[in-house]
Amino acid sequence: MRVQTRSIAFKADQKLIAFIEEKTGKLNRFFDRIQMADVVLKLENSGQVKEKIAEIHLQIPGEVLIARAESKSFETSTNTAIESLKRQLKRYKSRLTGRG
Repeated sequence: MRVQTRSIAFKADQKLIAFIEEKTGKLNRFFDRIQMADVVLKLENSGQVKEKIAEIHLQIPGEVLIARAESKSFETSTNTAIESLKRQLKRYKSRLTGRG
């Protein structure tokens, strides 16, 4: 699986990119035919605190799964989005096998 990371309105450091690639790589455990993961990181001003948004698009054969999460840190946002994608992948896989 290829992982493409884009950051909007800031420059992402290598440590954050490595963290995201590690977390998205673990999604292969749930579905092994993931073609690409497109991760978009954004900063959003909401008052004095900047919300950090992680949006992940997974391309699988015949479909694109999308998860979006926001929190105070990119790591937490990424973890929340990954958890959502795990549930979506399990649901998609059960539809393919006809169980569920």
